[in-house]
Amino acid sequence: MENLTFFNIAFTYSSISFLLLPFLLSVLCQNGTELGPEGCGCPLPSPPSVDELIFRDIRLAVVYPIIQAFKRTITADPLNKTANWVGSDICSYTGFYCDNPPDNVSAIAVAGIDFNGFLLSAPTLQGFADNLPDLAIFHANSNRFSGSVPDFSKLRYFYELDISNNAFSGAFPTTVIGLKELSFLDIRFNSFAGEIPPEIFNQPLEVLFVNNNEFTAKLPENFGSTPVLYLTLANNRLTGPIPRSIGNLNSTLVEVLLLNNKLSGCIPYELGFLKELTVFDIGSNLLTGPLPCSLSCLDKIELLNFANNLLYWEVPEELCSLTNLVNLSLSDNFFTKVGPVCRKLIKSGVLDVRQNCIPGLPDQKSLHECAEFYLKYIRLCPYPSSYKIIPCRDNAGWNHHWGGTKAETKAGTETETKNKKGLITYKTLSRHKF
Repeated sequence: MENLTFFNIAFTYSSISFLLLPFLLSVLCQNGTELGPEGCGCPLPSPPSVDELIFRDIRLAVVYPIIQAFKRTITADPLNKTANWVGSDICSYTGFYCDNPPDNVSAIAVAGIDFNGFLLSAPTLQGFADNLPDLAIFHANSNRFSGSVPDFSKLRYFYELDISNNAFSGAFPTTVIGLKELSFLDIRFNSFAGEIPPEIFNQPLEVLFVNNNEFTAKLPENFGSTPVLYLTLANNRLTGPIPRSIGNLNSTLVEVLLLNNKLSGCIPYELGFLKELTVFDIGSNLLTGPLPCSLSCLDKIELLNFANNLLYWEVPEELCSLTNLVNLSLSDNFFTKVGPVCRKLIKSGVLDVRQNCIPGLPDQKSLHECAEFYLKYIRLCPYPSSYKIIPCRDNAGWNHHWGGTKAETKAGTETETKNKKGLITYKTLSRHKF
């Protein structure tokens, strides 16, 4: 009987509590208490206003509402990276980096943003990154950002932009053209299309990665105007020939990837001027003609790939004599002859000439396929006499194109190449941060 009485009393109190629950939730909501997604359904409290917080520097107070406004536009944050974007200590927010700005070494400002791999989604970056006045670096590889690329032209210190592996589309982001201090531009693995504007090759970039987009049209004639060190244009649909102006990059260009496009025409003699070049990959295009002997001037070349093109005649022995070659791929072309020096490279595994038309070597194209190509598809290249010239053994031609003696040119570039790292560009063929 006592147990029954206790049960009845407990049930009575439980019933009262249940009946009062809506009232209690209402009171809690009115007081701004956060109950989470399974709570009362009332809006979560707004972040504190600038007036309610104490900041280490006025520059941080200025950007606080900008950051909070951007946070409210984020539609997905699967890794919960924005969880600590709360309060006045902006320099401790995940992805934000502070430093002393150049105009006031005692001040503290947001100088860099690194959202690499955050997987954030937001409809636009406009009104956020372009409104952080002291921003110098913006990295956002592997997110789901889209919309228009912000205009950074009002940011006086800005010099590095990485928006690779996102959901941007449309034409090349012209908002980056004219940024005088921009030295690093990475827009790979998006859906940009159309032409690559000539103006981008007039900027003082050191790194330009635009691979794995949908760019078409020809490379502009001023292609050789950029002082870029590392250049990747691979995996697009670029057409036309390699501009002869590429020879102007003789003291700067270290690595360039042009593979998997639709580039055509003959290999320009001026390619042999690139004395700092260590990596050149133009495999899987529509290039034709012989290999120019000027390639034997690429003293620093380590990796040279012309595979899967329409190249023909003999492989220059001078090219096979380069001492730093690690990989020379000429497979799937229409070469007919290799000399004894090249045969040594074939034996050592450095030179790949499979699927060509070379008598006596294994794994070559059929006689019918080779005959058909030479009867139907050979076209003479412009400036045919240049294909036998070796400019580094011709002082007059060398100095004319290089703008000075070898000693002067070497002295001017020694500092630039001293700290270079090998095969940087191949890492850009991966979606994520290299």
